[in-house]
Amino acid sequence: MVSRNPRVPSRFDRGVRTVLVGLSSNIVLAAVKVAAGILGNSYALTADGIESTLDIFSSAVVLGGIKISELPADENHPYGHGKAESLAAMTASSVLMMVGLGIAVRSSLDILEPHHTPAVFTLIILAAVIIIKNGLFKRIFSVGESINSLSIKTEAWHHRSDAWSSAAAFIGISIAILGGKAYQSADDWAALAASGIIIFNGLHMLKAAVAEIMDQAPDPQTEETIRTIAGKVAGVAAIEKCKVRKSGLDLFVDIHVEVAGTMQVHEAHLIGHNVKDALMASTLGIADVLVHIEPAK
Repeated sequence: MVSRNPRVPSRFDRGVRTVLVGLSSNIVLAAVKVAAGILGNSYALTADGIESTLDIFSSAVVLGGIKISELPADENHPYGHGKAESLAAMTASSVLMMVGLGIAVRSSLDILEPHHTPAVFTLIILAAVIIIKNGLFKRIFSVGESINSLSIKTEAWHHRSDAWSSAAAFIGISIAILGGKAYQSADDWAALAASGIIIFNGLHMLKAAVAEIMDQAPDPQTEETIRTIAGKVAGVAAIEKCKVRKSGLDLFVDIHVEVAGTMQVHEAHLIGHNVKDALMASTLGIADVLVHIEPAK
């Protein structure tokens, strides 16, 4: 027995609006950072700007993944298109790691090459970027958590990584300015340190995206909540099995419900429907429920 619960439009709309905010911010900040990095002789800031430029591509991928995941089920995709959201998260996290690797290679080479000390005004740019990016991280991650979207949480981590890399650049440039010519390479060392942070976070989010595509079970608390809701339905003797997987913004549930063995088929069938209705009415974001009726042991 399968039932479908239409998504609440506001969940999808909130996700799209959030990604658009991040996309717009990356466009503006990328231009500012690259220009300031070139004019201010700071590779760390220039690299930061390049990362933000690639974040524009990442944001576009996430936005596309969310929109595709919203498409309704069809003959070829009876469970909908939710996995597009996970694929978008994989792509975004892979881009994040490649950006980190590119910055690591370039900064390592530049450590060996003498260059001008970064300009003081680059510190002002970086301070503003750190504040803005941390604010974006908090806002976007909160939305990702509330609508259960891995790709949006990955997008949030792009902003957090940007804030961290900017913080590393701020420290490196400060050392280079205060220390003088002997510490000019501190700017590049800061970029190298930031690349490690970026790669680590990209790997963390990639692991989560792969787990979701492989239908890894959600946290035990989610399954326990589903069992509790179903177990409280009148006529349910016990819950034998409960399997849960995530696709896009929603959960899919397969549950085995035990009822009295002497119960008539019609009555048992009605209890199954009541279990579905109770789960679909919950705030867990459940899209489909398959209920199997078993005689109580």
